[in-house]
Amino acid sequence: MTVPAPVAAAARSMADRALSWLHANRTLGTLPPDTTAELTDPDGAYKPLGESALAASLVLRDGIAGPGQLVAAQSLLDFAWQQYRHGDMLYERQLRHTLMTDPLEMYAAFARCGYRHAALDRLLAHHARLRLANAVELLPNRRLAVANAVRVAGLDQDLDWAALARATWLGATPEPWAINWITAYTMTHTVFHLTDWGGNPRGLPAAMAEYVRAWLPVWIDIWREVGQWDLVGELLIVGASLDEPYCAPEDWEAIAALQHEDGFVPRDGAPVPDDPEERFKEHQHTVVVTAVAGSIALARAAREP
Repeated sequence: MTVPAPVAAAARSMADRALSWLHANRTLGTLPPDTTAELTDPDGAYKPLGESALAASLVLRDGIAGPGQLVAAQSLLDFAWQQYRHGDMLYERQLRHTLMTDPLEMYAAFARCGYRHAALDRLLAHHARLRLANAVELLPNRRLAVANAVRVAGLDQDLDWAALARATWLGATPEPWAINWITAYTMTHTVFHLTDWGGNPRGLPAAMAEYVRAWLPVWIDIWREVGQWDLVGELLIVGASLDEPYCAPEDWEAIAALQHEDGFVPRDGAPVPDDPEERFKEHQHTVVVTAVAGSIALARAAREP
């Protein structure tokens, strides 16, 4: 199964314009000057910065974008790294809050592209040797997120990927109508982490991949019908990450048609605010998703014989 030419064309436009928007608006996502590792509002700018860094890291990993977009991705990653004080903030947060996993998860995007923080590397390696590494109470898809961050960061930890996969909603291959909005998000992230964002399509067990390929068209239709564009974008990433990609041109062209000339993509069918900061805060995640979806689909198309 190949990525159809119309999908590759839509993916190129989507990824390039989304990355341009993230880069052009990056200063709207800066951390407040008095931000400390305690982070009274982690969702305010800290986590969105990590999402932009993830998108940039995948563009650089796949290397399919044009020279200008690769420069923009590098600049965006540099910006996020500087905002995290070149890793010092992640180190301090992990040092003070042993059971928190977000410093490791944020760090993985940078480590993927060669950004290292020696003290954080030592601290994470130390944690990986402790019993607490498997004792943190997490939902199954979140445990997979940590496992993939461990893998990407190059930490030495014995992980039972088959058991981790079986513990998820998707691992049970339940009745496909037994899915709601939040469960669909957890399902997408199960695929993201098992395949390392499409970099290892065979990481999704065969039975789970077969189940997803059978029902993904239905799930995409459902959330396209109600205009949940952020979730539709995540489902496109799932399709592009399968060993045999599922990429229906009409789905990709629907998102490409929604995308504004500057790269902005609305989260859903609600009115978009005029204020640039509100616009960024409410829709940045969807633009990240669009950039990631396009980059992964392009990479899969390039790898096809």
